[in-house]
Amino acid sequence: MTQRRDGWRGPILQHFSEASAKAGRLTVVSDPDELLTEPGVVERLAARGFELITFGDPVAFRYAYESRFRQHWDRGEATHLVVVIRTDHGDLKHIPHDLLEEARESGRVLSFSLVHLFPSLAPNVVAELDPQHFDALAHAFEHANPGNLGTNATRDFVLRHVFEIAPELIKQPADLLRVLLRRHYRSQVFPESLDARFIEVLTQSPKWRSWPLERIVPDREAFLSFLGERWPRFLLSKGLEAVPGREPAGPSISGPTDLPFDHDDVRVYMDNLFVEGLLEPTTAVRPNDDDRWFAVGIAGSPASSSEGRFFHLLDELSATIPSPDGATYQEWQDYSLRWGTWVRLRWKTLPERDSQSEAGAIAFANRVQTAFSTWLLRRFGPMSTLPYLPRPVLGHHVPHYLAHHLGQPGTERVALLVIDGMAIDQWRILRDTLDGHYVDEHAIFSWIPTLTQIGRQAIFSGRIPLEFATSIEGTHREPLHWSNFWQDRGLPERAIRYLKPQGKKESFEQLAADILGAADDGAVRVIGAVIGLIDQSMHQVGLGTPGLHGLVEVWSRTKQLAGLVDELLQRGFAVFITADHGNVFGRGFGKPDVGATAQQRGERAHIFRNKDFRDNTAPLYPNAIEWPQIGLPQDYFPLIAPYGACFMPEGKEAVSHGGIALEEVMVPFVRITGGR
Repeated sequence: MTQRRDGWRGPILQHFSEASAKAGRLTVVSDPDELLTEPGVVERLAARGFELITFGDPVAFRYAYESRFRQHWDRGEATHLVVVIRTDHGDLKHIPHDLLEEARESGRVLSFSLVHLFPSLAPNVVAELDPQHFDALAHAFEHANPGNLGTNATRDFVLRHVFEIAPELIKQPADLLRVLLRRHYRSQVFPESLDARFIEVLTQSPKWRSWPLERIVPDREAFLSFLGERWPRFLLSKGLEAVPGREPAGPSISGPTDLPFDHDDVRVYMDNLFVEGLLEPTTAVRPNDDDRWFAVGIAGSPASSSEGRFFHLLDELSATIPSPDGATYQEWQDYSLRWGTWVRLRWKTLPERDSQSEAGAIAFANRVQTAFSTWLLRRFGPMSTLPYLPRPVLGHHVPHYLAHHLGQPGTERVALLVIDGMAIDQWRILRDTLDGHYVDEHAIFSWIPTLTQIGRQAIFSGRIPLEFATSIEGTHREPLHWSNFWQDRGLPERAIRYLKPQGKKESFEQLAADILGAADDGAVRVIGAVIGLIDQSMHQVGLGTPGLHGLVEVWSRTKQLAGLVDELLQRGFAVFITADHGNVFGRGFGKPDVGATAQQRGERAHIFRNKDFRDNTAPLYPNAIEWPQIGLPQDYFPLIAPYGACFMPEGKEAVSHGGIALEEVMVPFVRITGGR
C-alpha cells in the first residue's frame, strides 16, 4: 500500500471526483466493512458534493430518499446521492430496482472492502478494529512495510503499532500497570482476539501466571477493583496508621497484593483516578494533612475533599480541552465523563469557594462550550452514519446495540431505563448510590435539538429523527416504536414491554412496581422504561443547577434507583441506563415574538417549519445558532440559544434543554452488572 494524500481513504475517494459526479447523480456502493460511514470519509465526500445515505430498513430508506433527494432531482437541482448497503457486492438485490438500474447505466455501482485497502494483513483481524484506528494502521504499515502477515503476526503488529503495546517489553509489574492504566483510563475497547493474544504472549513468562489477566485486561471495572482492593495495603506500607475496626479485607480478585503505586509511570494515573471518582478514597487509613501525592486516596484528607478534587480536575481539564477542529468524537466522549464530574464538584463546592475561583470556573466553562459548539457544527453531520458497534455513539444506536447483545450470556433479558433529562453531571450523583455493582459507563451524543420528543423517540425507535417525521412533535408513539423495533427482529409482542410515568404526580414507587411486574412475566425479554423524575423537577426548580443537583441528591439518598436495579438483576435482566438529553442553566436574553411562525417555542430552542421565518428571526438574537438540518425532516428548522442564554424575557432564569451545550448533548450510556 503506497502512501497517498488521503491515506487509506485515497482508494475510495478517487472514485468520487468532479468527473464522476458528472457521470451520474446516483452511486450505489457495496460496503460490507462500513468504510464509507467513517466520519473522515463522510466529511470528504460532503466536501466534494456527495451526500451519503445507508440502506437498511426499506420503508425508512424510501421515505428519506423521496423527501431528501427525489424532490431535488424533480426540480432539476444537482444533488449527488451515494447509497451504501452494508452487504457483499453480490447481494444488492435489496436495493430498489429503479435506483440500482440507474446506477448501473452510469457505471456507478462500486464495492470497497478492507481486503483491498490492507491486502497484506489478516483481514479477520483488521475487520475487528474500530475505523478510528485505520489512520494509525495505515501509517505504520507504510513505514514498517512488514510484508504479508498471518493472523497472529497481524495481531502483534496491531498491538505494537496501533495500541503501542509490546508484550515482550513488559518485564516488571509497573510496566504492566502502565499499559493497563493507560488503556482503562481512556476507556479503550480492544477486540477480544487482541486481548487473548496479549494474554497469551504475557503468560509465556511464569511471572505473569499468578495475575488475573483474564479479568483485568479486558474489564475496566474489574481492573479498578483490583487496584482499589490493594490501595490500603500500599498506604500502610508507607507508615500510615490504620483505623481500628476498618482493617482492609482480603482482596476478592486474586493476584499479587503489593503493587508499585508510587512508581512514576503508575502514580501519574492513580491520583487522577481518585480525583475523577473512578476510585474511592479508603477509610481504612487514618486521615491527616499529609501533602504527599497519595493523600488524594485517603478519605478525610484535604486532597480528597470535594474542593481539593475540584481544583485538581480544573487544572487537568483546562489543559486537555479537545480541539474544536481536529478532535475525534471519541475524545469528546471521554472528556464529557470527566467534565460531568467537574460540573458536579463545581456546584457542590460553590458555597465554600470565593468569587474569584467561581469567575475562573465560568471562564473555563465558556472555553469548553465554545470549543464543543464549534466542533459540533463542523463534525456532527458525518457522525449520523456511524455504526452502533463496538459501542453506541448516538441515541438511536442504543436499541440496535441491545439487539446485537440480546441472547448472549449475561444478556438473555434486557431492561433499558431512560432517565428523562438526566445530564451527565447528575448521573455522577446517582452513580455513587450503585456501590457494590460493576458500572460500565460511556457517553453518547443526543440528537440535536436536544428535545424530549426527538431524543426519546430516537432511542425507542432506533431511527434518526428524519425517519419519524410524522410523530416528531410528541412522544405518544414511543410504545409503538419500541414494539415495532423488536418485532422486526423476531421477538413476539408478548416478549416486549414499554413503561413510563402516567402523569407528573405519579410516584417512582408505582413506576418501579410496574417495571418489576413486567419483569416477573417470564415471557418478557425486553423492557423499555422512562423515569421522569429529573425532567419533571428541572421544569419546576427555581434555584438553578445547584437546586436541581440538590433534588437529585435527595432522590439518590433514597436508593430507589439502586433498589430497582438490584431487583432487575435478580430477575435475570441486564440493566442499561441512558438519557434522552441533559440540561443546562441559562438566563433570558429575550423571547422572540414569533406567533404562529414557530412550531415549537422552547427555552433553549425554537423550531420553525419555514426556513425564511427562522432566518428572519435569528438576527434579532445575538449569537443564536441556526442549526443545520442534520438528520431532521425537510421542514424542521431549529434556532438554538447560545450557551448560558434562554429564549425568555431578560432577567428570567431556567434550567432547560434543547441546545448544544456539552451538558445537554452528552449523556451517559451505562451497563450495570452484579456485585463486586
